[in-house]
Amino acid sequence: MSIPAPDLPVHALAHRPLTPEAVAELLALPAATELREDEDATDAELARRGWTSEGAPFDGYLWTGHGHVHCCESPYAPFGDPDGLHFLAFGEVYPVDPDDEDEGHDPGLLEMMDAWEAKTGWAGLRPATVADCEAVLAQAAQAVTEQLGAGPERTVVSDATVVTGPAMTHRIWRTATHALVVGPHADNGPYGYLTHLQLSLTPLGCGPELPPAGDEKALAQWITAHVDW
Repeated sequence: MSIPAPDLPVHALAHRPLTPEAVAELLALPAATELREDEDATDAELARRGWTSEGAPFDGYLWTGHGHVHCCESPYAPFGDPDGLHFLAFGEVYPVDPDDEDEGHDPGLLEMMDAWEAKTGWAGLRPATVADCEAVLAQAAQAVTEQLGAGPERTVVSDATVVTGPAMTHRIWRTATHALVVGPHADNGPYGYLTHLQLSLTPLGCGPELPPAGDEKALAQWITAHVDW
């Protein structure tokens, strides 16, 4: 496995610890009661769980009752879609672009980071390093391990899922039906420039078998197939 350079800088890091309870809620969403055509019932269920779109960083995102950001592929709602893709963002990174020698802080991107840091339970660090980001990912991986009762099947360092910025660690678990990946991923928001630190939950139909151990390129492609929309 490649080793990330821990002293590489990032402009800003915001994060909120992932908990086993938040992981459990995410895992249960595909089997929840389907509410696709009933907006009132969906709104009531979101309120019951403490989820809200108020102050969400991008359209289609929801703050969960555990204080993380959820987004799903389903056009209906986050509940009861076994074929849908989900992710839970527990961190946000404003990376340094190593290819831009004249890069400075973008005020607009810093404002976006301000919004993440301002949420209750979130903490910010400016500047930060890859080591700081890796510590957040490791804590989240421990929460997944606690909930599933086993550590990740595979671990790889890759920048395949980000637009710019450093490679970081991805960790993979599988249930009977879904893949879970903790790692970095492009936020797909304005400029696609910020990076989520996230837990993704996607059907294993994207490719149930893991590549052979040691084939990091194939593993990076497997991860991309499961977390890219």
